[in-house]
Amino acid sequence: MTDFTTDRTEEMIDPVTGEIIDQKDLAERLLAQAKEQGVSLVGPGGLLNQLTKNVLETALEAELTEHLGHDHGQTPIAANMRNGTRSKTVLTEIGPVEIEVPRDRDGSFEPVIVPKRKRRLDGIDQIVLSLSARGLTTGEIAAHFEEVYGARVSKDTISRITEKVAGELAEWSSRPLDPLYPVLFVDAIVVKVRDGQVRNTPFYVVMGVTVHGERDILGIWAGDGAEGARFWLQVFSELKNRGVEDVLIAVCDGLKGLPEAINTTWTQTVVQQCIVHLIRNSFRYAGRQHRDGIVKALKPVYTAPLEQAAKDRFTEFKAEWGQRYPADRAAVGELLGGIRAVPGV
Repeated sequence: MTDFTTDRTEEMIDPVTGEIIDQKDLAERLLAQAKEQGVSLVGPGGLLNQLTKNVLETALEAELTEHLGHDHGQTPIAANMRNGTRSKTVLTEIGPVEIEVPRDRDGSFEPVIVPKRKRRLDGIDQIVLSLSARGLTTGEIAAHFEEVYGARVSKDTISRITEKVAGELAEWSSRPLDPLYPVLFVDAIVVKVRDGQVRNTPFYVVMGVTVHGERDILGIWAGDGAEGARFWLQVFSELKNRGVEDVLIAVCDGLKGLPEAINTTWTQTVVQQCIVHLIRNSFRYAGRQHRDGIVKALKPVYTAPLEQAAKDRFTEFKAEWGQRYPADRAAVGELLGGIRAVPGV
């Protein structure tokens, strides 16, 4: 980690180069860059791909240990032993993931979680999120592995695989973080969780953009759909305890208690609600035939360089659409209120 010195003024000093960095300018540039490149959780280059790779490779290694009867680095108890790895690209709900599949010397190892001659894997997203998230029980995590492995391996084996994979990801989820993230994104993914019954569970993913423009998942938390300020305060307090001293801009949906929790944790953070969700909300009262026109008329509002300019464009919007859709006009007012005076946002 690079230690950036900041007292939350408009400038900070990079101790490596000694250069003075303007925080506001940095946050604006990194936010624009992240939006241009896409801050995707899934698909090629998605931030969950590395987690998926880690889960699959750790599970495969645990399977091979069971097959050989000894752990990596231990003295073999039979003639068969580890024999390197081979590369394989698997297709998951999260996107294509390139993994290293361990091999044994006599070729008798038949992986279960990533079968030979099979590229498409189903249900891996549930396992990855369950293992990575805080808030799920060991039973809920093991239930996902039991569904994947079925009766092909023993419950003891599933328990050992779950323990090994969960242990490694527990270290990941508690690792130290950078002191400053110019941009923070909060997003949600809904996944079916099985533990006796199937239920839709929201998983909240907090992604950070570092001062160098790198994107990283800071943590994943499982919810129940009724999250409020107390839940979010716990999430952000945990991030702060792991080293996050300051956030310049936080981009999120209008989830209950979320903006307040951000500003309680980092008092000077600018909270920017997700433009896409605000726009969708703004034309929920409009006729389908007018939505394209409303979207076009809204663009000058949320792309205005200054707050006053945004208000002026909003006045023009009301003149054009206010009489036809008075309820929608109020919704657009919410849009305007959700847009902060940050150029480029």
